[in-house]
Amino acid sequence: MSMKKFVMAALGGTLASVVATTQFVGPLLAQEANRPASVYEQLDLFGDIFERIRAQYVSEVDEAELIEAAINGMLTSLDPHSSYLPPQDAEDMRVQTRGEFGGLGIEVTQEDGFVKVVSPIDGTPADAAGMEAGDFITHVDGESVLGLQLDEAVDLMRGPVGSEIVITVVREGEEEPFDVSIIRDTIKLTAVRSRLEGETVVLRVTTFNDQTFPNLADGLAKQVEEAGGMDNVNGFVLDLRNNPGGLLTQAIKVSDAFLEAGEIVSTRGRNPADGERFNAQPGDLAVGKPLVVLINGGSASASEIVAGALQDHRRAIVVGTKSFGKGSVQTVMPLRGDGAMRLTTARYYTPSGRSIQALGVSPDIVVEQPRRRPDEEEEETNNRFSRSEADLRGRLDNDSLSEDEIRQIEEDREKAEAAAQLREDDYQLAYAIDILRGLSALDPAK
Repeated sequence: MSMKKFVMAALGGTLASVVATTQFVGPLLAQEANRPASVYEQLDLFGDIFERIRAQYVSEVDEAELIEAAINGMLTSLDPHSSYLPPQDAEDMRVQTRGEFGGLGIEVTQEDGFVKVVSPIDGTPADAAGMEAGDFITHVDGESVLGLQLDEAVDLMRGPVGSEIVITVVREGEEEPFDVSIIRDTIKLTAVRSRLEGETVVLRVTTFNDQTFPNLADGLAKQVEEAGGMDNVNGFVLDLRNNPGGLLTQAIKVSDAFLEAGEIVSTRGRNPADGERFNAQPGDLAVGKPLVVLINGGSASASEIVAGALQDHRRAIVVGTKSFGKGSVQTVMPLRGDGAMRLTTARYYTPSGRSIQALGVSPDIVVEQPRRRPDEEEEETNNRFSRSEADLRGRLDNDSLSEDEIRQIEEDREKAEAAAQLREDDYQLAYAIDILRGLSALDPAK
């Protein structure tokens, strides 16, 4: 079922008028009577409303909560990424950038009044429960989130570690909404997981926090050593799928890890003089080996900076599906009382000067991740009984090969079978590795 979106539009207008001072007193007074209210008059209006609510609302209200709601409403009216962070939320965010925090392990945004999943984080309760990028959350423990501010919806999802939460999900391709039960837990992020797939080093980057670049550098070096040196590595896969982003500084460092020179990203705010450009420094951790970057609809923000920079410099082949399209930079500003304000202060641009805001990074090669069909297991079971000449009793032996050659053929067959299994488990990753294997086969130095 296609997602039926409910768009709530607030009708209204702002009349902008220019009042010129002239020698004619009569017309000037008439214009002043209809002029827009000044900022100070609007603040007086806010004070009047606040006093009326405090004195006459049907039940007693918490004054601090009223002010906090007003501040947050002002910020969230700007864009989905600007918000007020009360003291506890500000502390949670600082902890999260260090790599450990409590919750479900899910990055969300707001779209048309609904809470939309940007991506679940690898190895978290939300990931284990099967949440997917693009899911829409409509209810939390039976309570509708439609019409709530994003922070209010997130507050509903918070709770003690070990407690259960039931989330109602609408998913593209599913006919009916369904419930997902998740047990809250302490989220400990491993920013980068590395492994060796044949001759390919796979670097899975799940988030951009203070640990990301150190994890990347250490993991890359470890896998190259395990392969027996860089000469035995045919290339690298940088897996940014379902990575919701994080720190701009870390995105720059990860991009710089594979670039020798050139611009990585530029930011432009309201004042052109405040724009910044970030350039790569000499030194490529992959020493020029081929690189494939994997992205999908859950790759956002910092992930898109890295993918865009490596794509524009033709340093990597970008494979997968179009990314999320968050091309703005948020600055966290401390406020009195230990709270903070997260404010969108700039847009960022890839080295070629393109903004990905609402457009995303388009892969060089579009590769969908196929959904597993229920009848596939039966097909695989039937394939187990397929036979070849080698299975026949009394077959002729191959007398043209030595034992070492036969052993090499068997090892190659095992690698091919492992690659086939990877295609079943993760088609996009297998595709990326096949690209590197193909490039390696064409390398005249091999």
